[in-house]
Amino acid sequence: MKTRLNHVALQYSDKSKAKIFFTDILKIPKIRSFSLNNDLSENIFGLKENVDIDVYDNGEVRFEVFYTGKLNKSSFSHFCIEIENKQDFIEICKKNGLNPFIIKKDQKELLFVKDFSNNLYEVKEL
Repeated sequence: MKTRLNHVALQYSDKSKAKIFFTDILKIPKIRSFSLNNDLSENIFGLKENVDIDVYDNGEVRFEVFYTGKLNKSSFSHFCIEIENKQDFIEICKKNGLNPFIIKKDQKELLFVKDFSNNLYEVKEL
């Protein structure tokens, strides 16, 4: 049996901030939008609310972004993404109001960034 990740779904608070993070910073285009009605939302997630969803996909990774207007609280959940150039990534993040941070672990430096909805990303260079 072969297993492959199809997409990652995230809760996000602001559509314009999602566009900045996914399209401007990560260079992942939005390919479509749709809505989840409150009945279907309740049946799947136990949350009875209408939710707008944007799908960002670059052929390598796909994110489904669910807009709720609520910020995520801290947790151990995070995503690890690979980018071409860490320094360019850090500069683009800072230019757009995000604050990447480096954690030292033994002899390594680990790069992390929280997006505009408090989702945490570990960032590695290809």
